[in-house]
Amino acid sequence: MSTHPLSPYELQRERLAQYFDGSARKAWIDLTSNAKVSGIRATVRAGRDAMRAQLLGWLPQDLRRCTVLDAGCGTGSLSVEAAWRGAAVTAVDVAGGLVDIARQRAPGFLGHGRIDWHVGDMLDPPGAPFDHVVAMDSLIHYPLDDMVWAVERLAARCTRSLLFTFAPHTRLLGAMHAVGQAFPRANRSPAIQPIPPAALRARLDALDGWQVGRTGRISSGFYISQALELVRR
Repeated sequence: MSTHPLSPYELQRERLAQYFDGSARKAWIDLTSNAKVSGIRATVRAGRDAMRAQLLGWLPQDLRRCTVLDAGCGTGSLSVEAAWRGAAVTAVDVAGGLVDIARQRAPGFLGHGRIDWHVGDMLDPPGAPFDHVVAMDSLIHYPLDDMVWAVERLAARCTRSLLFTFAPHTRLLGAMHAVGQAFPRANRSPAIQPIPPAALRARLDALDGWQVGRTGRISSGFYISQALELVRR
């Protein structure tokens, strides 16, 4: 049987799966709950909460009769909130251990909404196309070329709006990541790829059939992430 070498995207995807299903699993369970965490992780938790609220604020308040892809759903907080608004959510993550936690945490009753949980590549989900796609902090580990390629793949499966986050390249973020290497390994995450916002915007302006909408940055201690909205023309 013939095989082909993994692409840079696929190699990084497998590294992320091993990380989140391995040594980081317990840390992420704690981070996405009310468990007591270190000061560093507390800033990350607060930042992620604020980012999730921002992204949900960009979606329609009434999501009944809408389909939503949560691309890189993690432990499922965004999926649950979208389902409570009435969405039919497809929640996908490459880390099976996190999806297991998401299934366990999800309420048994979600009103008009529902969630279908899947383990796999967020770029190849079942059920496409979707009205809305959200990729919160699931593309931040990829360089510009791979990120844009992934956004194009997600856009091909989306009919209304695509929301995703990236780590904006700033002097502060670069310095903080350098300092972060001095912290114990338990406090580290896979390497984040800072992206120059102007370079990303230039690439997305050329995306056929889409226009760039809102953008908003969240800074909370060691959490710095910027959201960007793409809207169908």
